[in-house]
Amino acid sequence: MELIKNKFKASLKNGQLQIGMWLGLANSYTAELMACAGYDFLLIDGEHAPNDVRSVLPQLQAIAPYPSAPVVRPNFNDPVLLKMYLDIGAQSFLIPMIQNKEEAIKAVRATRYPPEGIRGVGAALARASRWNNVEGYLHHANEEICVLVQVETMEAVRNLDEILSVEGVDGVFIGPADLSADMGYMGNPNNEEVVKTIEQCIAKIKAAGKAPGILMANEQMARHYMELGALFVAVGVDTTMLSNAAKSLLAKYRNTEVKKDSNSVY
Repeated sequence: MELIKNKFKASLKNGQLQIGMWLGLANSYTAELMACAGYDFLLIDGEHAPNDVRSVLPQLQAIAPYPSAPVVRPNFNDPVLLKMYLDIGAQSFLIPMIQNKEEAIKAVRATRYPPEGIRGVGAALARASRWNNVEGYLHHANEEICVLVQVETMEAVRNLDEILSVEGVDGVFIGPADLSADMGYMGNPNNEEVVKTIEQCIAKIKAAGKAPGILMANEQMARHYMELGALFVAVGVDTTMLSNAAKSLLAKYRNTEVKKDSNSVY
């Protein structure tokens, strides 16, 4: 049995735009439904959605037969938790709240087997190696791991050059909701100053040869960031889509209007 190649990582390296969807419903059935839609990547959220290792596993299994690439976001930059996600087969990660070079190094090392990292060797118990049925898994697993780190505060923006210098960081995700809040513009990620900061970050990430990324449901702004060079862009969230569709349907029959927030990231 051969090691699964990380096509998402390869696409980013080749500069190919990846359009994604955020998964917050924590459900394998809806994860498979989204995989059928044809998004390039699906972000399984363990930071703000009720996901854990046991709920992420069936979502990875549900997405596996389809071209969509799963990306797992843990709730914290925790080597122990990352080890568990690695062993159930996750290859791509979005690590939240990376503030500096040291935290970026910690994230990368958590995803690599020694000597490049500190990942524990337990492949015989792991779905990732298909329970030791993938030939040479221990020697080649590191090559297929994709680490994306989140820059979500002005402290992280100030440390961006150092974060970008870390070998093994494949891309940097700009978190517009948290960044706008940290800048004093809570709930307004499309504020002029916030947008300017994001634009500067995207340019810097591109110049460093890394992949810039963002979550932006506002179509105009999403396309703007794509034009600037953002390579992995989530354009929607499943929870928001379901909620909006449900409210819009009901409004038709009650002859009411649904309020829409054009500034929302989600």
